[in-house]
Amino acid sequence: MWQVLRTAALCLAVCAGTALWLGSGKPVMVQGMFIVSGLAVGSLYALGGIGLVVLYRATGVLNLSAGAIGMASVMAAWQFAQWGLFGPLAWALGLAIGVALALFYGRMIAPQMAWREPVVKAVASLGYAIAILGVVAFIFPDEPRKFSLPTDNMAVMIGGLRVTVTRLIVVAAAVLLVIGITVSLNVTRVGLQMRALANNRSISSLIGIPILKVETMAWGLSGLLFGFTGLMFGDLVRLEPSVITFMVIPSIAAAICGRLQSLPDVLMGGLTIGVIESLLTFSDTFKQVRPIAPFVIAALVLLAMNRGRRLTFAGDD
Repeated sequence: MWQVLRTAALCLAVCAGTALWLGSGKPVMVQGMFIVSGLAVGSLYALGGIGLVVLYRATGVLNLSAGAIGMASVMAAWQFAQWGLFGPLAWALGLAIGVALALFYGRMIAPQMAWREPVVKAVASLGYAIAILGVVAFIFPDEPRKFSLPTDNMAVMIGGLRVTVTRLIVVAAAVLLVIGITVSLNVTRVGLQMRALANNRSISSLIGIPILKVETMAWGLSGLLFGFTGLMFGDLVRLEPSVITFMVIPSIAAAICGRLQSLPDVLMGGLTIGVIESLLTFSDTFKQVRPIAPFVIAALVLLAMNRGRRLTFAGDD
């Protein structure tokens, strides 16, 4: 708990320092708007990172097709809405497609590479992402689209700022998921089985843990998280297949901030990345480097976390 609080204080200090540095001379309300926007987008990065970490801990696969799965979900939801389906039904079908795509890869492709190196598994998932993007690009012509939710028109005033309910939902979902999944991993039977798989798959199979069942649940949960992230990203940022597909990049950076282990650190890393990325817009000099900001932050976090430790490539620190 103390480690989490210390990390949270550090992230808060970094965000506040960045706001004072880059936002100097800007009205407080303007700074607040950019911070709120950054928190919302950072929550999306965190949601994607949570899905990546949960899946990686259970299966050993760093799924680089996460953004493509989320993109397919929101594009499908948008199309269903265009056909006149009831809104919640269209969103649910979009999420179902995300789950189906994740389960297809997890049951049909991933088992064929179960004993391959982690890099090979990651590259294979990248190929799956390119395949999904190609199919979506073939089905949907390149034209402007807009995906919106009813909560975009609802807002609350916080500190004099008008914050849409959609942004509040995204931030709340990220926080609640971190708490819920962390508790589940520590308390429930399935959570304990996932932790066992993360520690040693061979021993887990010997003691009778149903690896296939646990992995299927992990793939399904990650697909649901990726689909939800895609829907929110399409609403809050931009409904464009290539943009949403490459959302996986900052999500990986958020996951790296948690060393692919700690969900609270993934959340705080994602929020910090989103806020700093948003605040960089204030600077004419640094706004050009916004795309690389996530990995710069992740690299600095890793250096700080591993200070004084000797790292090896065998997985033992």
